[in-house]
Amino acid sequence: MMNLKKIFSSDEIGSLLDALQFATVKHRHQRRKNSDAVPYINHPIEVATTLWKIGGIREITTLMAALLHDTLEDTDATEQEILEKFGKEILYLVQEVTDDKNLSKQQRKLKQIETAPNKSIAAKQIKLADKICNIHDIAYSPPCDWSLERRQEYLDWTIKVIAGLRGTNSALEIHYDTILSQAQTTIAQLNAEV
Repeated sequence: MMNLKKIFSSDEIGSLLDALQFATVKHRHQRRKNSDAVPYINHPIEVATTLWKIGGIREITTLMAALLHDTLEDTDATEQEILEKFGKEILYLVQEVTDDKNLSKQQRKLKQIETAPNKSIAAKQIKLADKICNIHDIAYSPPCDWSLERRQEYLDWTIKVIAGLRGTNSALEIHYDTILSQAQTTIAQLNAEV
């Protein structure tokens, strides 16, 4: 893990807390699809925490965008709201990691693979952390209706997405590889038990 020290201003901390509050309000009625139905906001917090703890990310804009990364895609948040509350840089980052819901699920998955290499460094780091968190959930707390086959397909798909993100943050990439290997082992063991 990178060991970067930085003193944050009260404005930066305030902005980070504003992003957390905004995401919490926007995701307030949502739950993850796992058997525990944990509050959805846990996911963006986990993504930001992964960036901080594993990736050594100390850019407030990246951490804020991580907290907001699913708001355009999965809530009633608008681009205008994000622009007014957080500015252009945050809006662009959130847009960069947002899937186009007008596309089919398969098209969105292909687009993530195709566009991964062309994203900004910050967006790539958010995507890496997002996939790390999702893989952990798929292995240990999957959506109730996901078969082992679907879980394995998800893992296989992330490999293709991550290929386009490599060379961005070695700590996140190593962590992804570790989490992926653990998830593959867990799913293989569950398959053997069936």
